[in-house]
Amino acid sequence: MVRAGAYGSDPAGERISLAFTTAQAVRHEGRACGYRNEVLSLRLDAAVGSCAVEPGALPGGALDDCVGATVADLLGHPLLPVRIAALDAYLAHVRPHAPENGARPHCLPAGSSLSRSRARARAVLDLLPAPDAIRIGARGPVLVVGVVNSLLEQLRSRGLDYLPCDLKGGTTEWGEPVLTDAADGLERCGAILASGMTLGNDTFQGLLDHANGTGKPLVMFAQTGSAVLPRFLGAGVSAVSAEPYPFFWLDGGPGTIHRYGGRA
Repeated sequence: MVRAGAYGSDPAGERISLAFTTAQAVRHEGRACGYRNEVLSLRLDAAVGSCAVEPGALPGGALDDCVGATVADLLGHPLLPVRIAALDAYLAHVRPHAPENGARPHCLPAGSSLSRSRARARAVLDLLPAPDAIRIGARGPVLVVGVVNSLLEQLRSRGLDYLPCDLKGGTTEWGEPVLTDAADGLERCGAILASGMTLGNDTFQGLLDHANGTGKPLVMFAQTGSAVLPRFLGAGVSAVSAEPYPFFWLDGGPGTIHRYGGRA
């Protein structure tokens, strides 16, 4: 549909002007573990599309492949993160995050990386069904795909059970074992809270199929594919917290995320 111009301008006529990566390492005060992130971003006019990658996994020539290429070319690139970032840039260009496109802006206050992470977590979790609705349905805990400690912390504060899942495995800040395959938790959960990174590691489709087949809420928190995932609203995705570049962890000033669906 995108290649056919169903969303706007012909992607064969849209060229990427800038390609860059952003890498970070973080360990918040009071947390036992740190982590690293790396993100590929592509600039199309005023829009930036992004896809997270495993640190160090992106080939050195990937940025050169992208600069000056058309969106149509990059939608056929052999690297999935390049395809996702190009699609994200194109959709952010033709369907920007705005009320007329279904977005509800939500301000994140200025502050430390940790305080802003917690503020984002509260905004994301407000998109889940009301806690009583999850409990009354007796359909199990929230499956969290892509472990973010601030999200788990917020679930705990709201008295919601969860199943943490992340390809890296290990344990959470509270010593809970982390599943490495979301399929192991799907049948047990009552709702799914998943990172946009599932687009970039090719695990999103399984979550979408399960949500469509069961009617379980699927809430996405997206830096990767922030303009892509709102297109799945009503087709398996129930709500999206969309956070285009620059992300909350890049500076301490106020910022905006865009919420779609969920509770108003």
